[in-house]
Amino acid sequence: MSGSNPARPRQPKRVPAALRTACLVGLIVVLDVSIRTQSPVDAGAQWRSYAGTNRSTRYSSLDQINKDTVSKLAIAWRQSATPVELRKGRGEPSKLPNYQNTPIVVDGVMYISTGYGLVTALDPATGKVVWFDDPPKREGQREVRASPIRGVAYWTDTRDARVFTIMSNWLVALNAKSGKRYSDFGADGQVDLRVYDDHITGSYTWQSPPVVVRDVVVVGSGSLRTGKRFEPGDIRGYDARTGKLRWSFHTPPRGGEFGSDTWHNGSWEGSGFTNAWAPFSADDELGYVYLPLKQPSGYAYGGAHPGENLFGNSLVCLDATTGKRVWHFQTIRHDIWDYDLPAAPVLLDITVNGRAVKAVAQISKLGFVYVFDRVTGQPVWPIEERAVPKGNVPGEWYPATQPFPTRPPAYDQQGVTIDHLIDFTPELRKEAIAILNQYTYGPLFTPPSVADRKPGGKKGTVVMPGIISASIFGAGADPETGMLYVPSNHAPSVVEMVKPQDPTLDQPWDAKRGNNHFGDKLEGPQGLPLFKPPYGRLTAIDLDSGDIVWSVPNGDGPRDHPAIKHLNLPPLGQPGRASPLVTKSLLFMGEGGREGVALLPRFGGGKVFRAYDKATGKVVWEMELPGGTTGAPMTYMANGKQYLVVAVGWEDLPGELVALALP
Repeated sequence: MSGSNPARPRQPKRVPAALRTACLVGLIVVLDVSIRTQSPVDAGAQWRSYAGTNRSTRYSSLDQINKDTVSKLAIAWRQSATPVELRKGRGEPSKLPNYQNTPIVVDGVMYISTGYGLVTALDPATGKVVWFDDPPKREGQREVRASPIRGVAYWTDTRDARVFTIMSNWLVALNAKSGKRYSDFGADGQVDLRVYDDHITGSYTWQSPPVVVRDVVVVGSGSLRTGKRFEPGDIRGYDARTGKLRWSFHTPPRGGEFGSDTWHNGSWEGSGFTNAWAPFSADDELGYVYLPLKQPSGYAYGGAHPGENLFGNSLVCLDATTGKRVWHFQTIRHDIWDYDLPAAPVLLDITVNGRAVKAVAQISKLGFVYVFDRVTGQPVWPIEERAVPKGNVPGEWYPATQPFPTRPPAYDQQGVTIDHLIDFTPELRKEAIAILNQYTYGPLFTPPSVADRKPGGKKGTVVMPGIISASIFGAGADPETGMLYVPSNHAPSVVEMVKPQDPTLDQPWDAKRGNNHFGDKLEGPQGLPLFKPPYGRLTAIDLDSGDIVWSVPNGDGPRDHPAIKHLNLPPLGQPGRASPLVTKSLLFMGEGGREGVALLPRFGGGKVFRAYDKATGKVVWEMELPGGTTGAPMTYMANGKQYLVVAVGWEDLPGELVALALP
């Protein structure tokens, strides 16, 4: 970590515990809550950005739907990911069973990215189309269509209001009222994102939404490859009014830039990725944007880029006006496990040992939450350097240590031991041990290994947490309590290093490829999971103390499997891409979709949507939706009624938005 900002944090949102004397307890507690709910972390009646606000808390203080009324929730409206009004001339719509969009709602209008990649305005009370972007097309061309993105961004300077989206390789600005493009934004109303400050790529893609900080639109990039070269993951800021490029933050850093010496032998020049495929967060008051970055190219083999490899696997804070680095922290050096930072960090004001902290909390695939002062980048609790195992893949570079947060504790299994294996019955336990013994395994950061093809040789390395263990859509937080809510999957991956079959890969080793970039599904006895449950869980972490308050399974999991059905087990947890929505009294979360989600176990995903008591984790309500939740849920008020909206899809259900409300 480096860099700092001398600015002093604001006054605490909560009264420090040391000041809560007995005679003032009642008064102070009331004041404490009222101050917290006025924080800009609260989305309130609107939902102005992908995760509610730029702080990515997924929190709204709305309470019309509460413990007493939630049982009356019903479907109010449904809208296809490809509304019929958009279909003319655009060909057969894609089914999009993994439609990941989360709408925003501002000033009585809902904005979505459709299955055609076009921004569309909906009536939030009915789901009906109000307007849609109709991109200009050349003579003889069919109507424009692209892939949908997870969300869009909104910006206003009181005189003008704009909606920003990424459509294929274009950054587009639309008038929020009419949907019309701005002819003076970029070239003919759009900015070509293939054009960087120092190079041009053949293609560009990014599924996450832009974030607007003050008057700068900040965008990242997907993992792109041109021939043998993986493109770098530069972050860029554009002027919200003109579309002019304001700044670029190079990642990997170019020669001579800060961090380039962590790429030994000048390997930054031939490396790519280190991009931000997940959404960003921002502190509008500070003018800072927070970037969760991915690992360098290569996934499981990093011998082509020896060194610690900044800014791979780093949380980076930039000044959004200038693009200058304020601070950073690298969560993993030289990642060979695909442990990228998968979700937007959460910005929350907390009180630690009586001290007010403007915090940022970053969840991870590792099962750690990294918590920092978001002004200075200093860890809220110590992060220790600990020795980690070294591997034996020829040509690989291995760091001696990795950073381990001391608080909060890990929220899911880390590493593999015999004690982690299922023990529903002695017979299943014995089978599980036999399966595990076919592989290399060990503590967290056990490296991938070369398979031994001799009889009795090890097939590869069991990586735990696996590559789908994290919450892709992020965590939620409650500003009234300082609580962080983290969903996670409990599933391993197997990484087996082999000689590459792809002749375009300019490296001596590659990972055995399953149905994702690497990894095979690792099943336990009779198709059950190999490890103990829960297989999908929701964990509540008190960020004031750094303690886990409760952890509960999300869904039934394989409890009806023939080998264990007779045991009448409690819920075992349903693995899936789930995301929480936090309100005044409840927490809502689905089980996740199944189609198009790589490496989920055969029982993964589910159609049930639940409300939890956010203080205890107890399920207070549930209903089956038409499909599994494929996007993150959100909430808002329209015509005096509170709505919940979430994207759903299934094998037999094309992607759509479903709105729930009280009668």
